[in-house]
Amino acid sequence: MRILSGIQPSGQLHIGNYFGMMRSMIASQDASELYAFIVDLHALTSVQDRERLSRGTLEAATDFLALGLDPARCTFWVQSDVPEVTELAWVLSTLTPMGLLERCHSYKDKVAKGIVPSHGLFAYPVLMAADILLFQAQRVPVGKDQKQHLEVARDIAIKFNNSFGETFVVPEPIIDDSLATIPGLDGQKMSKSYGNTIPIFATEKELKKKVMAIVTDATPVEEPKDPEKCNLFSLFKLFAPPDRLAEVHGLYVNGGAMYGKIKLELLELLWEYFRKAREKRALLLADPGQVRDILHRGAIKAREKAIVTLDLVRDRVGLKY
Repeated sequence: MRILSGIQPSGQLHIGNYFGMMRSMIASQDASELYAFIVDLHALTSVQDRERLSRGTLEAATDFLALGLDPARCTFWVQSDVPEVTELAWVLSTLTPMGLLERCHSYKDKVAKGIVPSHGLFAYPVLMAADILLFQAQRVPVGKDQKQHLEVARDIAIKFNNSFGETFVVPEPIIDDSLATIPGLDGQKMSKSYGNTIPIFATEKELKKKVMAIVTDATPVEEPKDPEKCNLFSLFKLFAPPDRLAEVHGLYVNGGAMYGKIKLELLELLWEYFRKAREKRALLLADPGQVRDILHRGAIKAREKAIVTLDLVRDRVGLKY
């Protein structure tokens, strides 16, 4: 099984990134043929700061490695180091109907949130389709917010295959419904765009500030509460052991849940959960050349696969003469 997914270097990686995509990808390294990459070209739709993007790319790669991604058991690279993807994106864009992109909710949502609309933001799903189809990915882990983009990739692949002959694998989504949308501090989907994230590698002081800022309601401690409607509980259950989770769930249902106390417990659980990853990350940060070498070797490996697909596409559409 060939699995592929990427992550944007547009800010600090957060627990929504980890539980929504990264953890399942890392876990699939032995059972699948894994392709993982840093999508710096996609990040250009929201980051036009040279230093921020360059630094963010290296940090995102470092974080992924610290969390357990093993370059010996997967293909790991930076998107822009495989130029075949932009050529394929152009070819795909010539047969992608405007209406297909105009229906994408993500574009509308981001513009509504104040992100300046651009062609890159509008055509984002086409580049994402190129990422997926270039490596003939069979499965793609996505959150509910990205499911529509995966459907666009499927539509493009099917249209290309119907027009030019069987060329692309039509990818299927991998969605863990229990983790598809991780709530942020304000209860919305956790996203760097919304500024409501809990960074994985924040300092203990920064982490405490974030956790204590999780929005809760004003229901008195002694009154029953619905845990399934509380974003604090949704985050707590990601880290709490089953027996403790059952106890806290009982406090919500029967009364007695103290939000402040639960937040402090969540802080301790969070800090301990990522302890080993923090230690490994410190070692990697001390030797950034090692991370760059891993990415460069990964790009060479990725291009070997990409060139085969792109050569087939060129032949199919008539770019060979």
